[in-house]
Amino acid sequence: MSPIHVDESSGSDETGKGTPDQPYQTLAFAIFTAPGSTYLIRKDASGTYEEPTQSSLKKAKKGADGLEKKRKKEEERAEREAKEKKEERERREKQIEESKKIVLTEDPALPAAKKAKINKLTPLRGDRVKIQGWVHRLRDQKGIMFIVLRDGTGYLQCVLSGRVAQTYDALTLNLESTIEAIGTLQALPEGKTAPGGHELVVDFWRVLGAAPGGEDAFTNRLNEKSDPSILADLRHFVLRGETASAVLKLRAAMLSAFRKALVGHNLMEVTPPCLVQTQVEGGATLFKLHYYGQDAFLTQSSQLYLETCLPSLGDVFCVQESFRAENSHTRRHLSEYTHLEAELAFIDFNDLMTHIESMICETVDTLLADPVASALVKQLNPNFTAPKRPFMRLSYVDAIKWLNDHGIQHEEEDAEGNVIKDENGAAKMVDHAVGDDIAEAAERRMTDILGVPIFLYGFPAELKAFYMKKMPRKEGETGPICTESCDLLMPGVGEIVGGSMRISDIAELLAAYKREGIDPTPYYWFTDQRKYGTCEHGGYGLGVERFLAWLANRYTVRECSLYPRWPGRATP
Repeated sequence: MSPIHVDESSGSDETGKGTPDQPYQTLAFAIFTAPGSTYLIRKDASGTYEEPTQSSLKKAKKGADGLEKKRKKEEERAEREAKEKKEERERREKQIEESKKIVLTEDPALPAAKKAKINKLTPLRGDRVKIQGWVHRLRDQKGIMFIVLRDGTGYLQCVLSGRVAQTYDALTLNLESTIEAIGTLQALPEGKTAPGGHELVVDFWRVLGAAPGGEDAFTNRLNEKSDPSILADLRHFVLRGETASAVLKLRAAMLSAFRKALVGHNLMEVTPPCLVQTQVEGGATLFKLHYYGQDAFLTQSSQLYLETCLPSLGDVFCVQESFRAENSHTRRHLSEYTHLEAELAFIDFNDLMTHIESMICETVDTLLADPVASALVKQLNPNFTAPKRPFMRLSYVDAIKWLNDHGIQHEEEDAEGNVIKDENGAAKMVDHAVGDDIAEAAERRMTDILGVPIFLYGFPAELKAFYMKKMPRKEGETGPICTESCDLLMPGVGEIVGGSMRISDIAELLAAYKREGIDPTPYYWFTDQRKYGTCEHGGYGLGVERFLAWLANRYTVRECSLYPRWPGRATP
């Protein structure tokens, strides 16, 4: 028989095999594993294997005896646990068989139950009520079942005891099953807590739609450790979670508050088309499709259509999907996003920024004044504080100076827009210069440092869309020709609103078409707004998901959309 080898420094009792190249680490483990063998031991890899001394053998045998005792204990524990599991399984099987004999019937002598949604239950305390919903949480405590039921309007704790907790349906109930529960709604005694401050003491219930257990159980399909790609594939399950549903409930309240603010300022809501044949923000980001033999696109913005409404409807707004074919995977970009846009007639640039500021602040004030919406804000963003007026106004030129004064640089790019790298392969960083498009990262860092909402305004004309009105130049003024345009930047998110005054002069608009190489023919209806009674006007677009990300303190706008779309993701 080959001797058993032990190396006290580099051997392993877990993975070793007792061979010269895979030795054990301890002599005790070698004796425990291969009693009666001959043993060779060394202190480290630089030494030679030698027979152990009698004293070390004696000591190691005591250690081996200890390992043997431990092994026997483990065997006994495993046998005991196997026996307990078997007994529990047999008890469970017997319990389930017995449960099949229990048939629940609603007691006709009890008062008729009042059907209600969970968020409308408080006035019904003391009454017998009927609730239908999904099993959100479930626990069995000494034969008493506690079910937290979810119906989309809220959460309700249901208590099942006695026969109602002993039925086959009760013993086999799984998370996300739908049930109907009937019982008496009772206020919780002092010191106890549950959603809504009350609980339903159930006297009759039934399963409406069972959810699977085992491998197909909800928690096996989706849990906190799920990979982001799994979360995206199972977005329909993610929405059932408390955080995701809270975000979407806040989104609904936010849109309602925005509408209230806009209508309060005499703006009318309209619904422009999503299929268009004109561009707004540049042709490179258009989704193209064939439309009955013609080329068409998914809209980038409804702005041009909103402008046509001014002469007949006055100031207008829309809440519409917009699409941008940008291969961008940043945390604030989506391929399809909800665009809140507005156009206002007979205003100047200062009026425009003041209006945007009012809409933001009035919307936030409405949300914080509503108990349900404010609770959602507090749940998602406990440290949220309403922005203070007036918002900071920072010109583009001053922003360039601020970035350079604070050492915030950007990646240098060549003429094709490729990042220039140094000899080590790292991006070459340079100061900002007037004429640069301020990089997203630099813009966001500046906003986070200043820590307040900022109107960044007066961007050079070559950086902005063709329709934006130019700022008047003073005599002798040098530097770039700038536009009456602004971006509203919020800490933690960056740009959430982009707006500008629009060109009102027809000759200037025609020159802008020519400068940008745009064929004016498809834009005849837009151009006509300058021909048949022009006016000074301006507007803006607010990214609903970005605003919600700021309000709810979400890391990415993907959390703020029902089913987010980004490059490569169009499911489910």
